[in-house]
Amino acid sequence: MPASDSTTHAGSDEPLLPLHRLHFDEPGAPRTITLSDGSPAWLVSRYTDVRHVLGDSGFGRAELYAPDGPALADGPGLVNSPDLMFNQDGPEHLRLRRTLRRAFTPRAVARWRPWIASIVDQLLDELEGGQPPVDIVAEFTLPLPVAVISRLMGLDDSVRSRLRHWSEHAFTDGSHSGAEVDTALAEFAAFGAELLAERRHRPGDDLVSSVVVAAAEEGGIPESQLVSLVCGLVVGGHDSTMTMLGNSLLYLLGERPESWPSLGADEETAGAAADRLLHLIPLGDDRGSVRRASVAVDVGGVTIPAGAVVVADCGMANRDPEVFRRRPDDDLFAPLEAPSLSFGAGPHYCLGAWLARLELQLALHRLAARFPRLRPAEPVADVSWRLGTTSRSPLRLPVTW
Repeated sequence: MPASDSTTHAGSDEPLLPLHRLHFDEPGAPRTITLSDGSPAWLVSRYTDVRHVLGDSGFGRAELYAPDGPALADGPGLVNSPDLMFNQDGPEHLRLRRTLRRAFTPRAVARWRPWIASIVDQLLDELEGGQPPVDIVAEFTLPLPVAVISRLMGLDDSVRSRLRHWSEHAFTDGSHSGAEVDTALAEFAAFGAELLAERRHRPGDDLVSSVVVAAAEEGGIPESQLVSLVCGLVVGGHDSTMTMLGNSLLYLLGERPESWPSLGADEETAGAAADRLLHLIPLGDDRGSVRRASVAVDVGGVTIPAGAVVVADCGMANRDPEVFRRRPDDDLFAPLEAPSLSFGAGPHYCLGAWLARLELQLALHRLAARFPRLRPAEPVADVSWRLGTTSRSPLRLPVTW
């Protein structure tokens, strides 16, 4: 996501609210809406209906990129690449997903806990050695996920400085020209292709090497899809976690300071809070997961016609009072009443969910334990935002202790 000082929506004078303060309408039956470009769509917002749409093979992502696909699929950036695993359906999607599935099981992610904790502690040592106030984004929420994904994928230090540049263009907020995005993504794709070739020649114990082996066993996966897979892992693997951690700290330090000591007291308690934070704080303002109906499907007693664009609003569904009885500001450590939809559901459920949850849990627990008096050094209402295609988070968050 590009480093933008904007605190308003593009083309608007309205200030951006912190994501934990976004307004959500009451969920209801599927209904027609008009998208920002004027095209029609269906809004699905109840928890059971959203799970239905995300899990039903009658709704897909690839249909959005068909020749007669809607205009919303246009535009530069990695998110709109038809080769991206998230934009595949059926057998093509499953073949790509199988190359990663074993690497991201809860058991596999649990084995990474010691070295992720060591990265957290190293960053906290450096933070403690500094003179407050410090920018917690520059010193912690950004370098942590970058270090984790770099180790996981076997990337050396020379690559890390280029990750932000590629992320800014892969998840552009519209401030880059189409030519700039195309040039950056071409460089990024060349890096991904080179990385795959290197691991085929000299495999290691990193994630890219396991993708190479699994893809060879699977067979038939186009090289362009493997390149998109690797590039998506590189930038998506750190960008989302940085966003989640920055937005969580903005909320906790600014509005829930009474909960901060509890996060540092016990790692499991921090894990419960991480679950609820991931559930309640969206990644960005665009809360819908878009699909297109390949056939007519009945959802919640309403027939959605074939060819219709469907917006499954996970933010509204995560606040469905029929499922989640507690209000967002209730007990931060209470277990969720049902599985969150923040990572999606069905065939496209995010493979990195367990890794994101672990990073957030360890980061919050160890940060609160080391800095029990951590607090904002500037009014949180003055926060400036780092904007991206589908997410936003604090650009800077000065803290003191």
